[in-house]
Amino acid sequence: MKALLQTEPVHDPVGSQPQGRDPIMAFVALGANLGDAVHAVRGAFAALGRIPGVRLVRQSRLYRTAPVDSSGPDYINAVAEITTTRTAPDLLKALQTVENDAGRERPYANAPRTLDLDLLIYGSARIDSPALTVPHPRMWERAFVLVPLANIAPELVSAAQLQAVDHQAIEVLA
Repeated sequence: MKALLQTEPVHDPVGSQPQGRDPIMAFVALGANLGDAVHAVRGAFAALGRIPGVRLVRQSRLYRTAPVDSSGPDYINAVAEITTTRTAPDLLKALQTVENDAGRERPYANAPRTLDLDLLIYGSARIDSPALTVPHPRMWERAFVLVPLANIAPELVSAAQLQAVDHQAIEVLA
């Protein structure tokens, strides 16, 4: 697994971004449950800030959760607020490059992972394509997304939404 705490820029899989694009506020879920998951998530925060056309604005605390629709060790989860001049599909490609740099493999659906980055929200966009759905289709069902999101953007998560997932165990780490 490549160290994500390195300081060089993340490889840009789609080339330079258009100049003059207005930045879009977006939110990215981060998770890992293989290897040193805490280190992987912290490294992913740093890697997000090195993607050309992306600025890390805020990062949530880290949380430990049991796997949902999956197996393996507990996950470490967090959410990042970013601004980006990338299009949503280009941002997705860049996020997948960060995952791949962390040793992400996809042997089967919901397999344990060294790093998982999901684009949750991209401005006010509604996207439904074979490659990308925004807002993320299951984010409102998952405490491991809603609790960290509420940590950094409480205006985006209602008390009712948090109550709907309060049966899902989640432990704050940092």
